[in-house]
Amino acid sequence: MCQISRFPLVSQVIFFLMLSFFSTAQVRDNAGTARVASFKLHQQLNAASPYKNLQWRNVGPDLISGRVTEVAGIPGNRNIIFASFATGGFWKTVDAGENWMPLTDQLGTLSIGAFALAPSNPDIIYLGTGESNIFRASLPGMGAYKSIDGGKTWTAIGLTNTGTIARILVHPQNPDVAYVAAGGNEWSYNNNRGVYKTTDGGKSWIRILGNDEKTGAIDLVMDPTNPDLIIASTWNRIRRRWSDPVPEDGDYIYKTVDAGKTWSKLTNGLPETKYTGRVGLCFSKSKPNVVYAYLDNHTPKRDPKPGELDPYGRPIQVIPYGVQVYRSEDKGENWKKVSTEDDKLERFAGTYGWVFGQIRVDPNDENIVYIMGVPLAKSTDGGKTFTAMRATDKDSDAQHGDNHALWIDPTNSSYIINGNDGGVVLSYNGGAKWKNFFRKIPTTQFYNITYDMKQPYNIVGSVQDEGSFMGSIKNTFGKKPEGIMAWDDAPGGEGTIIAMDPKNSDIMYASSFYGRLMKSDLRMPKKAWGQKPHPDSIRTKDIFPKKTDDEEVHRGEWLAFTMISPHDNKTIYHGFQYLFESKDGGDSWKRISEDLTYNDKSRMGKTPYAINHQAITAIDESPIKKGLLYAGTDDGRVWMRAADGAAFLSTMKGIPQNAHVSRIVASSHQENRVYLTLSNRREDDDKPYIYVSDDKGMTWRSIAANLPASPVNVIREDDKNPLRLYCGTDMGIYYSNNGGKSWSSLQANLPATVSVQDLFIHPRERNLVIATYGRGVYSLDDLGALK
Repeated sequence: MCQISRFPLVSQVIFFLMLSFFSTAQVRDNAGTARVASFKLHQQLNAASPYKNLQWRNVGPDLISGRVTEVAGIPGNRNIIFASFATGGFWKTVDAGENWMPLTDQLGTLSIGAFALAPSNPDIIYLGTGESNIFRASLPGMGAYKSIDGGKTWTAIGLTNTGTIARILVHPQNPDVAYVAAGGNEWSYNNNRGVYKTTDGGKSWIRILGNDEKTGAIDLVMDPTNPDLIIASTWNRIRRRWSDPVPEDGDYIYKTVDAGKTWSKLTNGLPETKYTGRVGLCFSKSKPNVVYAYLDNHTPKRDPKPGELDPYGRPIQVIPYGVQVYRSEDKGENWKKVSTEDDKLERFAGTYGWVFGQIRVDPNDENIVYIMGVPLAKSTDGGKTFTAMRATDKDSDAQHGDNHALWIDPTNSSYIINGNDGGVVLSYNGGAKWKNFFRKIPTTQFYNITYDMKQPYNIVGSVQDEGSFMGSIKNTFGKKPEGIMAWDDAPGGEGTIIAMDPKNSDIMYASSFYGRLMKSDLRMPKKAWGQKPHPDSIRTKDIFPKKTDDEEVHRGEWLAFTMISPHDNKTIYHGFQYLFESKDGGDSWKRISEDLTYNDKSRMGKTPYAINHQAITAIDESPIKKGLLYAGTDDGRVWMRAADGAAFLSTMKGIPQNAHVSRIVASSHQENRVYLTLSNRREDDDKPYIYVSDDKGMTWRSIAANLPASPVNVIREDDKNPLRLYCGTDMGIYYSNNGGKSWSSLQANLPATVSVQDLFIHPRERNLVIATYGRGVYSLDDLGALK
């Protein structure tokens, strides 16, 4: 008899709960190691794939790049620039930006958090993976890498389980000495966070600051005159599915004067950390006693004005101070708040100051200070007042909002390089005129993609921080479009699922934010900036269902799901926590379900941190049987309705609980068959959850088979052959020709890993098109090679 059976039943339950907790904690502490193993399997699948020589075509777009995490140049050399991207890899130009080359396409992740060039030898580069800005769609890393040949080749150097890396410092004379600020996992606590140091070029690391599972390091700065003096800022943060990071005690600034052997906490003149969040730091090179700190201060400042809304149209519950700038004249020992424009800086970082926290000082003038938020702003009076940096030259290229990186040439302070959500921009004259490279670096971050039925057909998708884009399938990145629709903006916000009318390709449905559904007629002229459209030529109008008295406030997900019935192009389904149906193209709506989520109030955030959660994220109607409808939610509930007017039935047998439903696809070949994918990335769980049911979801069977561990974003069934399935994960693209019994890699000439968020097979042209979160759109033009 098992020994545990002697325990009382309650003790047995507690034992197994503790066992489960420690098992989960162990997995989270070793998540990076697991990703490395998964990537090796992914590489093996690609090497053995009969399709490894296929050629994907980069369709673009050539409008915008993607979120930049760090930039750097070479002092006195305007030709060489480096830039890292949140999900697009690490890039370099040697001709002042005319041409860019990716340097990390063969690594196991394209999520780059930070990098540093050795000051004594810029060919030595330390690279930290895992974006530390922890957006809702940020991707985790696999540790640190090093190159000694300017980025041509890379060696993994450990810190594999740090999750995210925010900053790297390299000793000015000894390139074997480096420091890393590790933030830890995004969605779960883990012990691999803090400040790490190597003295042997990355062969070994020791943690020199930090000793708990909650508090990581977010910034590091080194005294320009004493490399043993380092100041670090720590950040106690975690992201929840229903909440952005909420300030917690522990966001301190620390200082070492002996290269990390001992640390002292710096508090004199700084606010209490209970309400502070991320802290950015910067030394003055021209006057090294001066240090600046950029605080994201969430101390309540005032009550909201009647009807005051945040940028997403949500009621505000509290107004914090927002961005504040502090200055020390004695290397951090004492601080004084110097910023004076509290009202101006209140919204400088929007509602999400935790994604910015970047401050820079002109290396030749300690009173010229730059801070980054939604705009890039400059102070010439030591941080007292700030002015947004907007081009004054009429020939300037466009800039972009949401700024995350800045490099200033110490040999000429007028030469600055900026990284933002749109890509890389630079100025040679201190910001009067800018040059951008948005069209030259293909790192666009797509959330999803669909198509119309025009000839040739167009691709439509929503893009991080940009809204929605549309362009012809005939576009090829780097080639000028002739006689086809070039990429352009389209109706819809950055967070939207788009549905194109299959019988009228000029009619599209897309949301602005959080499910605020709109209907657009693309035949109508665009509204010019500042221009009121003629009443009879309104291109886009709101059509989302309005709350009734017996309903709670509608909760729309970031990607609130919308679909057009395959049986009737006037029937539209749209999901909040309730499922709505319109039979007249959105003119009127009927609620056809109760709340399909758990509606757990304890898992709902509060503004300004709240994220709409417990909402519908997937809908599909059987193309075979009208009214046979499926729905899934972000809190892991899956439902089936057998016919019009029938009740929704829970279909959860055999699948994990509470995992985000990323896709439901009703088979076009068998009425009772349906496919399901779950993404549990928001719990730092990389298992590939992919299922099929042959009884309308009453029971589910895993078809993950030999897929490498990585969150699954999408599955599609080939409409010509029921055995052919296509699957997109955060690691890449896979294909099965036997109904999911086994999978082959279709990575071919794509980067070794890239997050595939969505895909489709065009029903007429039979192209396989994928939307990636970090490298734009690709097409496999001929499916004839797939067997």
